[in-house]
Amino acid sequence: MSEKKIAFIDFDGTITRKDSFLEIIKFQKGKFICYAGLLLNLPWLIGSLFSIIPNERTKEKLLTYFFAGMEEIVFQEKCDLFAKDILPGLIRPGALNEIDALRKQEFEIVVVSASATNWIKNWACQLSLKLIATTLEVKKGIITGRIAGKNCQGEQKVVCILEHWDLDKYKVIYAYGDSSGDKPMLALATKSFYKPFRTA
Repeated sequence: MSEKKIAFIDFDGTITRKDSFLEIIKFQKGKFICYAGLLLNLPWLIGSLFSIIPNERTKEKLLTYFFAGMEEIVFQEKCDLFAKDILPGLIRPGALNEIDALRKQEFEIVVVSASATNWIKNWACQLSLKLIATTLEVKKGIITGRIAGKNCQGEQKVVCILEHWDLDKYKVIYAYGDSSGDKPMLALATKSFYKPFRTA
């Protein structure tokens, strides 16, 4: 086995202080439309909370309500502005410190998120981090509101990781998460961290 090292870090709630999906809705649509839309979709949110409705279906319901029909280029432009102007203020300082420490120890660093690639990728790129995230479906340049493939959550995080990395080649594997949806990913690690940056 080589001396290679890799770290997988959940994004929402682990790296960030708030859920970025909610924040991107507020940024793109405004707070009033955001909260009114959430109220209208409250049965779906409650069903998801109590595991009556799969998270993926609820996410698609919200994506459809807020973003379906938008031109992808317009949606992405707004996501890029969000990544530039809003996202840095949502990042936990302790997470940035840990990323810097891992980089100095020559870890390969991968952000793994159930949120969409669109509003995370520019931030991850600026820090030279690799990214695995949910992909939104686009048809003829239009956001459909559906997910392309599967929601990158729970066991699917492990599936996505193993599609891209042969972990047998790594001597040290770190994983960071903050929810039950991260536990399958945490189980992959030689050392795992649960809610590590809450006080940092």
